[in-house]
Amino acid sequence: MEMKIATRQCQDQEGNARRFHYFLTIDQEETPRFFCETYGVRIAEEDGAEQIFTGITTSAARIDELITLLVDNTVGPAGLEDVLADWL
Repeated sequence: MEMKIATRQCQDQEGNARRFHYFLTIDQEETPRFFCETYGVRIAEEDGAEQIFTGITTSAARIDELITLLVDNTVGPAGLEDVLADWL
């Protein structure tokens, strides 16, 4: 399951308008004793590339922190992997 969180528009270095859509992904993981939710993110550029990482964390507070960072800094699909590597 996924939920759209935000859309941001910016201009690239050539002055072209770019629009990014940010999504929270929610999956369930089964363990021998219980189910837990795992959270991830997907960034999709309108009419362009997308990048998705699922199962990043089980903490709602941590995924909120990450998505806020991505949206506030208008991170596109190409930059998601680098930001995620630094954030973890």
